[in-house]
Amino acid sequence: MPSNLPDRISETELRTPQPSIVTVARVVYILHGVSILIGVATGASIIGAFLFGWPSIAAVVLNYVMRSDARGTYVESHFSWQIRTFWYAMFFALIVAGIGLVLSWLLVGIAVWMVGFVVMGIWVGYRIIRGWIRLSNGQTMPV
Repeated sequence: MPSNLPDRISETELRTPQPSIVTVARVVYILHGVSILIGVATGASIIGAFLFGWPSIAAVVLNYVMRSDARGTYVESHFSWQIRTFWYAMFFALIVAGIGLVLSWLLVGIAVWMVGFVVMGIWVGYRIIRGWIRLSNGQTMPV
């Protein structure tokens, strides 16, 4: 999902966001974090809990509903980052699942799934932590 932020806009040119929209971005990061913790603490995988758990689904819905309120602020880049994280994870999960399924007859499909989903879980965790830190510092996310 491409961001509507121009490629060469400086952070000083962005308008100051309403405190409520910054709170929404924080809540979305927290909801994604809860999904990751559910994946770690239960029998679910991190990526499975992130993609199919109610906290992350609620977070993505919240992103889409509140996105227009963040337009023109640094928080808009966080909403795009959060949305892209979810959809890229979904896309890569489908690729790993498909490759694992095709290779399952060679008995390496399970290894492909395990390695792929662990790597994706680490990647998702990295993106959520990085986003939280940059939001806390009032910085934009890369496009």
